[in-house]
Amino acid sequence: MTQPTFQTILYQKSPDNKIAYITLNRPKQYNAIDSQLPRDLRSAIRQANTDPSVHCIILKGSGPGFCGGYDLSIYAQTATRGQTHGSQDTSTGYDPLTDYTQMKENTDCFTELFHSHKPTIAQVHGAAVAGGSDIALCCDLVVMAENARIGYPPSRVWGCPTTAMWAYRVGAEKAKRMLFTGDLIDGREAAEMGLVLKAVPEEELEAAVALLADRIKSVPVNQLWMQKQVINGMVEGFLAGSQRLATVFDGITRNSPEGVAFQRLSEEKGFKTAIRERDTPGRSEGYRRVWKSVL
Repeated sequence: MTQPTFQTILYQKSPDNKIAYITLNRPKQYNAIDSQLPRDLRSAIRQANTDPSVHCIILKGSGPGFCGGYDLSIYAQTATRGQTHGSQDTSTGYDPLTDYTQMKENTDCFTELFHSHKPTIAQVHGAAVAGGSDIALCCDLVVMAENARIGYPPSRVWGCPTTAMWAYRVGAEKAKRMLFTGDLIDGREAAEMGLVLKAVPEEELEAAVALLADRIKSVPVNQLWMQKQVINGMVEGFLAGSQRLATVFDGITRNSPEGVAFQRLSEEKGFKTAIRERDTPGRSEGYRRVWKSVL
């Protein structure tokens, strides 16, 4: 059977063929998500699932971090008056179905990790931010470097986590704390909160994940699948409804007055400035000026 080729990831196997390594591979862009990466990720997961020798999947990022979220140089900074991948041209009305159809495809690609027949482990260094946290939290197990960061800053403006994994992992109150603030937390706090399995010093991260994978790969594939199905069955109904709502709301956040203001500020001053001003308490005068212009 012809093996798929990938533009945005690397796919490798361990010497004994029992572990598949999927590496997000846009290091110059901090492995930011473009239109191809979700589809490459899904294809790689499916390749590992159809390989009878693979027992476990390890997902990691190349370069300085795991994944910096959606590539805003594509989805925000190059926008032109709402006619972009980020915000629709709303001059004739906003169509939530159009946005939902596009974003649901990406959500389905990310949640392939959750539905994978083979256990999935995220190995997080640097940062798993915004859409990058969506990807990491879809894995069965997450191991972080203590100095790595995770969170969903777009919950402040211009985003809603479409995979809806937060409450499933940490409960309603802690999930609300993270999404009401958009805070980034380090690996230590994420582990203490129960968001991730474990945090270790960065220099020990690869070894810690390898030890975990070595334990998993000694279990028969069918046994691993059965245990995962029992546990996933407890939350799948909850996730289906939450992901549908979150994906609709994600589109609305990007096309709200505040969302359009953020995107226009990204065009005008660059997305780094827009992010800095978005995350400044009270927001800056520049943000307030642009926001008023779209009301």
